Amino acid sequence: MKPAKYILPVIVFSQFCCTSLWFATNGVIEDLVTNFNLNSLALGHLSSAVQFGFIIGTFLFALLTITDRFAPSKVFFISAVLAAVFNVLIVLENHNLWSLVMLRFFTGFFLAGIYPVGMKIAADYYNKGLGKSLGFLVGALVLGTAFPHVLKGFGSGFLWQDIIYTTTVLAVLGGVVMFAFVPNGPYRKSAAKFDVSVLFNVFKVREFRKAAFGYFGHMWELYTFWAFVPVLLSAYVEYHPSVTFNIPLLSFIIIASGGIACVISGYLSQMFGIKKIGAIALALSGICCLVSPLFFSLESEISFIIFLVFWGMVVVADSPLFSTLVAQNVSAEHKGTALTIVNSVGFAVTIVSIQLASSLIDVMAVKYLFLFIAIGPVLGLVGLLKRS
Repeated sequence: MKPAKYILPVIVFSQFCCTSLWFATNGVIEDLVTNFNLNSLALGHLSSAVQFGFIIGTFLFALLTITDRFAPSKVFFISAVLAAVFNVLIVLENHNLWSLVMLRFFTGFFLAGIYPVGMKIAADYYNKGLGKSLGFLVGALVLGTAFPHVLKGFGSGFLWQDIIYTTTVLAVLGGVVMFAFVPNGPYRKSAAKFDVSVLFNVFKVREFRKAAFGYFGHMWELYTFWAFVPVLLSAYVEYHPSVTFNIPLLSFIIIASGGIACVISGYLSQMFGIKKIGAIALALSGICCLVSPLFFSLESEISFIIFLVFWGMVVVADSPLFSTLVAQNVSAEHKGTALTIVNSVGFAVTIVSIQLASSLIDVMAVKYLFLFIAIGPVLGLVGLLKRS
């Protein structure tokens, strides 16, 4: 039975709206530093706080098998509203770094009921062509992640508080739309009871394990790249003082280009195979890490931006494909838990990577930063392609 045509667009729209919370503070980090007298490490701490909250949230959601025992759309709606509440509290006065860190932590915690749950809902509706469907879904995540940057980039009309308000309203809207229009999917099988052993048993399946390790290597690079796109652009301007960039707008373009790549990779996976296209994308993003120092010496800013746009595409093009491989190698009643625990571990990896990059930026030139990040794609490829 084919799902109604509106189902996938609704899931994609809701995912976009809710994931706009993810980098809400990254888009206004300079304003937060000024208004709340934060230090230079604020970007790394606030980015990591969201990731850490997401890790704890996904771990608890997986441990309690919430998305397999309860209606996913209801879980999505409740999580969206609570994440929005913690997001909007940022506009209150007299914050310091640690109060902002806590708010971002709880926003990340409830994002655990949005991103992996959205993938679970898609898997409940689309048994065939799941790679293509998740391509649209992860593309929505990418656009949502980039959205605060574009708001900041469109002139001085937007105060930083307006960006927080906008992302908050979008999140609530996304939750309401999902709850109202997307009931349980035809392929959903409810888990009969709480079973903590599921967390460990899924990793006993060899193909599941290989897909998961590919995903972990991909995640080591992805969120560090996204968090540091404005830093990379600023560094290029320092090397070439005659260049002027609209950094927020360019950051949006570079990150959002990945949304298009996710859709393209979904279609390509149907023609050439999910694993093959995922491996190619992971290899290309690893190569971008390794050659990135060379592009800072280019006198042509257009060439530098094209390189970053290409990197922004390949760095995330494999994400829906790894999630598809994970979903395909686990029983139907445990898909939600499997997707959630893989997300939990994957985002734990991002904290280490982001904090490493934040520490290295004080002791080395920015242009060499991603040489250390290349270890993720390399190990991910090894894990994905190994024969045993």
